[in-house]
Amino acid sequence: MAEIAPAIMRPEDAARFLTLRKQRLARLRLEGGGPVFVKVGRSVLYRRDDLEAWLAACRRRSTSDGGAS
Repeated sequence: MAEIAPAIMRPEDAARFLTLRKQRLARLRLEGGGPVFVKVGRSVLYRRDDLEAWLAACRRRSTSDGGAS
């Protein structure tokens, strides 16, 4: 049975959930364009709902599909 992701995740868990490298997720956070995150003090956290919403926004039908602008 598939493991259910927790509602709140640290960057390493969020990267695993998204099948990205932790460094890629950090770069997206720095440059923008990545999933929404929460900053609590010095800690970065991700809500599963925000990760799923970001994935949905990244959906494309073809490689030439630029998505909604």
